[in-house]
Amino acid sequence: MSYLKKHLLIVIALTLSALHIPGFAQTWSPLKPIRIIVPITGSTNDVLARLIAPKLQEALGQTVIVDNKPGAGGNIGADFVAKSTPDGYTLLVGYNGPLVINQSLFEKMPYDPVKDLAPITLAVTASQYLTVNASSGFTSLKDFIAKVKANPGKYSYASIAVGSASHLTMEMFKTDAGLDITHIPYKGSGAAVTDLIAGNVDACFFVPGNVQQFVKDGRLKLLASSGRKRFISTPEIPTIMESGFKDFDASSWIGFLAPAGTPPQIIDRYNKEITKILMMPEIHNKLVEMQFEVIASTPNQFRDWIQSEIPKWGKVIKATGAKAD
Repeated sequence: MSYLKKHLLIVIALTLSALHIPGFAQTWSPLKPIRIIVPITGSTNDVLARLIAPKLQEALGQTVIVDNKPGAGGNIGADFVAKSTPDGYTLLVGYNGPLVINQSLFEKMPYDPVKDLAPITLAVTASQYLTVNASSGFTSLKDFIAKVKANPGKYSYASIAVGSASHLTMEMFKTDAGLDITHIPYKGSGAAVTDLIAGNVDACFFVPGNVQQFVKDGRLKLLASSGRKRFISTPEIPTIMESGFKDFDASSWIGFLAPAGTPPQIIDRYNKEITKILMMPEIHNKLVEMQFEVIASTPNQFRDWIQSEIPKWGKVIKATGAKAD
């Protein structure tokens, strides 16, 4: 056997052997730019995407672009990702609305969030604040309930989108408190916050990151929070649960997903990198400052979370009779 042929056989043998080394074949690296689709504008979803994108770009060595595709309560952006090629170059920053709530809220869905999307990680969760204009005259949650009850149909509330946590949380509260208050949906938190500050709407449930700065400068006022415990940053603000509604618990959450059918090695690489980024001190501290609880779950944990949230919010929607406008 010639030296060249013998050398070639050795190279082939080593290559085949390497392919059987655990972890060797699972490593995936992108070869072109990546798009992170945010299905809403001006929200904490957008903030999270833009915090993660630069770090993900560094980790993967490819450009990472954040692309907002709002509309239909998040369905437009989520559907775009669900129908994208499952090659690792299109990701979704998903939240309650397009992933769980809309299945019950909309009569027809263009995608199935369980079958058509592949979970990567549940990134963060957060309770919400019931927020009003500082000049509204509402002094407390009890006062808010009393005034809205005394004037059925007079007051309105904003939501950041049809089917968002801000929408369904108020619908849940309306039922529990027996309120008649009109829903005004927006396309993102920016416009909703602006109109609340202007007094064009009377209330809204917002995650802290959307309203903190306006509470500090005296333009907005917090009445209560929607979770099981008070925020550490605002210990003086009671929860709705402790204010007489013992079963009231509503949180928003954000996670990363890819199109269904995306190869496991790609999902694993994204999970590894994104969870690592979420735990970086500068990112983690920023999210904690925004009053998020950082979760950084596995893909399977996120899948289980989504499947448990669907019946929970479905029950709320059925009880309230809420429908997409």
